[in-house]
Amino acid sequence: MIPNHPDRERIELPNVLSALGHPLRLRVVEVLADGGEHACGGILGANVPKSTLTHHWRVLRDSGVIWQRPYGRENLLSLRRDDLEARFPGLLDAVLAKERTSD
Repeated sequence: MIPNHPDRERIELPNVLSALGHPLRLRVVEVLADGGEHACGGILGANVPKSTLTHHWRVLRDSGVIWQRPYGRENLLSLRRDDLEARFPGLLDAVLAKERTSD
């Protein structure tokens, strides 16, 4: 596992809200909400520079929103739904539901 994944009890609401407050990161969370693991290079397509993606992965990982693990030459990302639900019940579902209704 890549370092800087906070333990469940160290996930803080301001960090999560800040991470979810950026449209690109919110789109990543929507993709990961299917419950699977996704290769970091395939989530948003080729239109976003790799350095920008790396920054956004770090923000999501360090805030406790995603897991990131190495797999060959890529990293796989998955949503920390169980941890987020345990810390902030209903938050993730509320955020995702709001995004679905604003489309």
